[in-house]
Amino acid sequence: MADVLSQSEIDALLSALSTGELETEEVGKEEEKHKIKLYDFRSPQKFSKEHIRTLELIHDNYARIISNYLTGQTRLNVKVKIETVEQITYEEFIHSVQNPTFITIFKMPPLVGNIIFETNPQFSLQIIDVLLGGKGDRKVEAKEFTDIDKNIMRQITTGMINNLKMAWDTIIEVEPEVEAIETNPAVNQTLAPNDPVALITFSVEMNKRSTFINMCLPYLSIEKILDKLVVQYAFRNDDEAMMAESREKLEKGINKVDVDIIAELGCTKITVDDFLKLTVGDVIRLDNKSSSPIKVYVGNEECYYAKPGIAGKNMGVMILDISDKEVDEYE
Repeated sequence: MADVLSQSEIDALLSALSTGELETEEVGKEEEKHKIKLYDFRSPQKFSKEHIRTLELIHDNYARIISNYLTGQTRLNVKVKIETVEQITYEEFIHSVQNPTFITIFKMPPLVGNIIFETNPQFSLQIIDVLLGGKGDRKVEAKEFTDIDKNIMRQITTGMINNLKMAWDTIIEVEPEVEAIETNPAVNQTLAPNDPVALITFSVEMNKRSTFINMCLPYLSIEKILDKLVVQYAFRNDDEAMMAESREKLEKGINKVDVDIIAELGCTKITVDDFLKLTVGDVIRLDNKSSSPIKVYVGNEECYYAKPGIAGKNMGVMILDISDKEVDEYE
């Protein structure tokens, strides 16, 4: 519905038109401007807001997981936090990373195609310094990576990538497999330049230094599971599984259990001689009045107060209150 103008706004508009301050053509142009929306067909928006939001939730959990992993590997306090999730083209991603840098190419069945995990030189050299006995505070200088550097980082990135299995567990079961490691981004041509990708950027804080990690997730890799990358769908499946499990546990817990329930009308003391002389029709005097509530025992524990009576053709009791015997004992 169009916005409704107030009387004062209408008067101001008519006044501007009559004085020539505003032309009728300009009014039409202003309306047309609001109707036009730019769209770049060379870079179509493949990921919806729901897809981006779900990827953000998955990898926010992943950031916490690899925080613990890197803390254990380096024996330092490492904090990993997701910064952005955005759609760009593969060409934009390749041009944005440094050279040299560590690019780990891996697969994650049932997702198809290759996924890229990039750790920039600042992060990589800091990790290498710590694992080789340093404190991770050495000044980082741009240099070519040695074979030893590559082997160390391959082990670290393989461990980080394997933790994706845990992060994606609520959506789909995946099996990460590391394919190769490259240090020159220009050599890596796993995708076409204009292919859309989701770029997931993490910040890593270690030893008072902040660096970045990037994950490049191609649209083609997750095209077949897009229906699962909807927040409501993902959480509904998760909730249904949890509810089914809880229901099963409840059913096992409340299965019918046989217990003895005793309603005690009252107590009295008689001699053995009087007991032996009892006959039909004799009356035994109890210590409880007929109008007073009686005690109900479940097993050997006093649990309720009740009133005796008739339920149909059977004798029964009506529960009046819960015994607070246990409360009295703890007080």
